[in-house]
Amino acid sequence: MRIGLVCPYQWDVPGGVQYHVRDLAETLQALGHHVEVLTPAEHEESLPPYATFAGRTVPVPYNGSMASLQFGPVSAARVRRWLRDGRFDVVHVHEPASPSVSLLVCMIATGPVVATFHAATTRSKWLAALAPMVRPWLERVSGRIAVSDFARRLQVEHLGGDAVIIPNGVHVDAFTHGPGLPGITRGVDGPTIGFLGRFDEPRKGLPVLLEAMRTVVRQHPGARLLVAGRGDAAELDRLIGPDLRPHVALLGTISEKEKGAFLRSVDVYCAPNLLGESFGVILIEALAAGAPIVASDLDAFARVLEDGNAGVLVRRGDAAGLGRALCDLLADPRRLAELAARGPVAAAVYDWQVLARRILAVYETVVLPDGGAVTATDEDHFPGVPPARRQLRSSPRRWAPR
Repeated sequence: MRIGLVCPYQWDVPGGVQYHVRDLAETLQALGHHVEVLTPAEHEESLPPYATFAGRTVPVPYNGSMASLQFGPVSAARVRRWLRDGRFDVVHVHEPASPSVSLLVCMIATGPVVATFHAATTRSKWLAALAPMVRPWLERVSGRIAVSDFARRLQVEHLGGDAVIIPNGVHVDAFTHGPGLPGITRGVDGPTIGFLGRFDEPRKGLPVLLEAMRTVVRQHPGARLLVAGRGDAAELDRLIGPDLRPHVALLGTISEKEKGAFLRSVDVYCAPNLLGESFGVILIEALAAGAPIVASDLDAFARVLEDGNAGVLVRRGDAAGLGRALCDLLADPRRLAELAARGPVAAAVYDWQVLARRILAVYETVVLPDGGAVTATDEDHFPGVPPARRQLRSSPRRWAPR
């Protein structure tokens, strides 16, 4: 099958949707399918061979983070050429409801289009305002997927219709097997708690964890918190303060390979997130690595952790409760061992080899019976494109179809 995937966010900026599209593309390729990706990027040279540069984006606040705005005649021309050259059996767009390359594909493509919704909030001012405008274009979508029940409810409320839930995936084996971080051995080098994320983004909840750590170090004086990710190090140091400074290590940005080693090294992985999480891929990765988890009781996290059977859930924003939960778990070797053993089992259902086949089943329900390919509407019928600006201004294709 010839499959076109569309990522609306900049490929070379770390993010869950980008990782989802990348892993899905490479898993489908491994299963023998021809896959191409259309995506924006800050640096075109960062793209893999199977991706086509869709231009650069303008960041806008969305869902507690930053989304990508990319719209207009030049972007439309790139989309049109990618569709016509690709001869895809199906095109799969991600986050199609905001003004992005994904929505442009929905507007321009004719033929089977599948859309995946990732956003978490059940009420969105952005979508409430845009829904009347974008709904006609999204009605062209032949099959809808949501990564969680929250994401499904968002698109049902604002855009109508329904979606099948297929969660985000993880390459489970990559996290289950391998070495840990140099100099750190789980269960040997003292209680070690891990946090991974953009630490200056309020919704990630690191200040709550830092306050909880003050309780932890009183009961476990040798405890350490390893913080991995991007953010303002000076501001983080201010939040840590002199009392916690000996117990906190800032690792900075880590690679995917280093992330696996990080998760295989910590005694407990903590996700103190406050809002805006549609799924929680990092929890699946931690489960696969055998890291016991303490996490906020966000609905998405509770589903991943099987309502507390595969990890410990704490009321979000409750630093005192989080501190107690961490102390209790660190003091219970038997429970730690049970959660470590349970993790890879719970993660197995999220393996990309399993989920890619479920997504392929959605593709098979929408492909044209006569094998016709997805193509693009006539330029003259695309609204809002002035005739004087219809000349294509984009880079050449990075990868010719096989």
